[in-house]
Amino acid sequence: MKKSKLRNAEELFFRGVMILSSSVIGFVLVLILWSIVKRGFPALSWEMITQTPKGGFYFGKEGGIANAIVGSLYVASGATLLAMIIGIPVSLYMNVNLHKRKKLVTAIRFLLDVMWGIPSIVYGAFGFTIMIFFGMHSSLLAGILTITLFILPIMIRSIDEVLLSVPKGLMEASYSLGSTESETSYKVFLKQCISGVTTAVLLSFGRAIGDAASVLFTTGYTDHMPTSLMQPTATLPLAIFFQMSSPIAEVKERAYASALILTFIILLISIIARIISIRYQKHKIKI
Repeated sequence: MKKSKLRNAEELFFRGVMILSSSVIGFVLVLILWSIVKRGFPALSWEMITQTPKGGFYFGKEGGIANAIVGSLYVASGATLLAMIIGIPVSLYMNVNLHKRKKLVTAIRFLLDVMWGIPSIVYGAFGFTIMIFFGMHSSLLAGILTITLFILPIMIRSIDEVLLSVPKGLMEASYSLGSTESETSYKVFLKQCISGVTTAVLLSFGRAIGDAASVLFTTGYTDHMPTSLMQPTATLPLAIFFQMSSPIAEVKERAYASALILTFIILLISIIARIISIRYQKHKIKI
């Protein structure tokens, strides 16, 4: 009887902690979104979205941040695509080809976790060092490569955790039907986890488009639209940083508008990812 009461008390306690934690997180999220919308929406205009900065834009003059919007999409999309090309095969190889070599896989996961925890400014400094070594200048290509290194551990570990949920019986069934390791990886495991993989890609894209430290040294900044991989490129995080650094109140309000645009882009990508997840949910094998 006492054990039963103790279990009920523990259940109520942890349920209360869970509800409290969720409420605090939800409140902070709503507070952040409200502050961005409240201060950013009045400063938002079609001119700001569609035009590049004119002379004196960061001193309250005319213009917009179209160059930063396009630059952020270029950097984040390019880095996410490269990370997908590398990350998905690596994650599948760890879970299908190396599933019996548990010590090796554990070591790889540990290294990826360490890389995940490295601050983005370190990746930026590393990318800058590589640029100097090869005689490169700040450019879109340098930013894409640096951000790829930054989000690659995130993508691999996120997909890896999703693949761990696939029943091992599916692998045995696939092999018993004569499938190769590659067919098992891409036709069974990947289809089974397409929703989780989409979420991992979304997480990586969000980190890529919202990071400022990695691109500070590598991508550079310009008021012009990027037309080449070897040109400097503006990004939204740096545009927000430069506007917030201005002593002019109007420019600071524009920084909140820029943050609102960045938030909207991430929300739009989230919705698209959810639609894709639902669409491919039919491929999931029910166990």
